[in-house]
Amino acid sequence: MTSTVIARRYAKALFAAAKEEGKLEVFSQTLKGLEAFLEENPDIEGTLVSPIFPADLKHSVVEGIIKALAVEGTLVNFLKLLVDRRRIQYLRQIMVCFQELMDKETGVVRAVIQSAVPLSEDLQEKFAEVLAQVTGKQVTLEIEEDPAIVGGVVAHIGDMVWDGSIRSQLQNIRESIGRGELG
Repeated sequence: MTSTVIARRYAKALFAAAKEEGKLEVFSQTLKGLEAFLEENPDIEGTLVSPIFPADLKHSVVEGIIKALAVEGTLVNFLKLLVDRRRIQYLRQIMVCFQELMDKETGVVRAVIQSAVPLSEDLQEKFAEVLAQVTGKQVTLEIEEDPAIVGGVVAHIGDMVWDGSIRSQLQNIRESIGRGELG
């Protein structure tokens, strides 16, 4: 079984439990806090995902995380279950899958905007508005800087890509010259 399939199964189970308890938003926020905690503490995440460390050490680490983040109820049991079943290494993927389920439930799509330079707040809002009109859904933007695109922007929503980068335009010109279309 692939890691994505495993993560998706656990995320679906957690999502179903959150929905049943009426705590989708609480679970989502707690998982976001957990993700930020792991980002700030890569050694802790390394301990959890490494097969070298024994389960009892991983349980102690999870207990520390639970106390530090004030995790409650079903999420406590879920984290302990991941350690018991030797699935804690999939926690990041599970959180991503959970967020995808949450987005689907709330009608939100995530768009990744790549730009060579930082985008102003006004421009980010305009992108969100335009993409919301195109998709018919609420859009949450994730902005990435990529100097390789030279200028312009590239927008990704799911499998769709809108490439308005100068790099892409230069590539098209190169290909046209190679085929002898210009001239």
